[in-house]
Amino acid sequence: MSDTALIPPSHAELQRIAAGLRLPDRTFIDGDWSASDNGALIETANPATGAVLSTLAHCGQKDVDRAVAAARWSFRSGAWSRCAPEKRKEALLKLAALIRRDGVRLAVMESLESGKPIRDCLREITQEVPAIFQWYGELVDKSYGHVAPTGQEDCAMVVREPIGVVAAVLPWNFPLLMATWKLAPALASGCSVIVKPAEETSLTALSLAALALEAGIPAGVLNVLTGPGETTGRLIGQHPDIDSVSFTGSTDVGRLFLQYAGSSNLKTVGLEMGGKSPFIVLDDADLTEDLIDNAVMAAFWNGGQNCSANMRQLVARSRQDAYVEKIIARTKQIVIGDPLDPATDMGPLISAGQRNRVQAYVAKGVEEGARRVLEASVPGGRGHYLGPTVFADLRPEMAIAREEIFGPVLGVLPVDSMDQALQIANGTDYGLHATVYTRDLDRAMYFARRLECGTVAVNGFTEGDIKTPFGGYRRSGSLARDKGLEAMAQYQQIKTIWLRLSAMGLCA
Repeated sequence: MSDTALIPPSHAELQRIAAGLRLPDRTFIDGDWSASDNGALIETANPATGAVLSTLAHCGQKDVDRAVAAARWSFRSGAWSRCAPEKRKEALLKLAALIRRDGVRLAVMESLESGKPIRDCLREITQEVPAIFQWYGELVDKSYGHVAPTGQEDCAMVVREPIGVVAAVLPWNFPLLMATWKLAPALASGCSVIVKPAEETSLTALSLAALALEAGIPAGVLNVLTGPGETTGRLIGQHPDIDSVSFTGSTDVGRLFLQYAGSSNLKTVGLEMGGKSPFIVLDDADLTEDLIDNAVMAAFWNGGQNCSANMRQLVARSRQDAYVEKIIARTKQIVIGDPLDPATDMGPLISAGQRNRVQAYVAKGVEEGARRVLEASVPGGRGHYLGPTVFADLRPEMAIAREEIFGPVLGVLPVDSMDQALQIANGTDYGLHATVYTRDLDRAMYFARRLECGTVAVNGFTEGDIKTPFGGYRRSGSLARDKGLEAMAQYQQIKTIWLRLSAMGLCA
């Protein structure tokens, strides 16, 4: 990743691009744009200003049925599901190139609808998203079944086949990146897909569908249904002709998708859900600028609206004051402002409701006795802005130490031993991510193997890259994983073919 690639256009240029955007205003089914069958609409608004960006289809039962029928027909036709792997590879590589071509426009669109800082959107959409499509595109013709050992009178083959019609149900915090995590392996596997973006952030998913068609992916293979989770999402989850759902979002909604599957056709459900991830600073770790930068980013990246946010920060009791002092100083440097300004580090939260939720947790923390050492600022004017809050002296039983907040709150929890740190780190219902800082390799591996979560980062906050799987333990997820070779398993079925060669007269 070169520094040159990260240099964004100027604020004025980004505003000019925003003013000239043509935003989608319909749903995308079977390669064409259409209004909802019943004419119902939803609005998508800019969380930085409250201004309505676009009105979109509120898809109902007939729209869902039509999208599923298009996906099923495209799957059974074999135009994508049974085509030569080189053809799928070519289309996915072309899609990656088209995203690079339109990346700045897509990044501006996402910043407008999500409130994410433009620097983050540019990095994700101009670099990560096309790289993921390219990685899975290159994988298409390198994914093999195998031949099992048998006697000479038989031949046993184990082959991988696309699972069928897949629904990808997405969150609002990383709209296009999460779509890509699911779409790239699903399309590489040969599935036909229905995307249900979050109602707050549907624009980039719709734009991606149009690019997929331009890249040569056949009509019906990628469809996008817009609407609220309570209606459109539920109809997708309950549909009897969808073979699999891959969901990223809250644990409560993930539980609903399991119920939908159980009450319909027992479709498979892949879940990546909430977290309450710890950031553990062992007593041998130096409190360097790098450590503090990573600690602050781990809590406040994307305004804390991140399932793997390391809000719980565990430090030795004797070091808490020094640690908190450094955290406060670094947090005060965070620039809150217009998401389209490249100087902005943190934009607004996604909605007024989300801001109210975070403020309620902050009040609960004060009520339960946590020491608030940095109070959130609430910038005046329009938008759902909320500055960072920092707490010290958290206790494990506090709500803010156990429950997912999904906002800009960092809490320091003092511990008296390494074993206590491990016990507290594992003492929640979640198990998505953890970060450990130490100079001792033995300690690093001790924690890495005993932390009950899907990803452990050592001496730096990271979720890994496209080559490594991402997902959680317990209420953070199911056995399914996004990213890496492991992501393909969500979208494939395994078939055994046993040939009795002796019955064909082929054995000597």
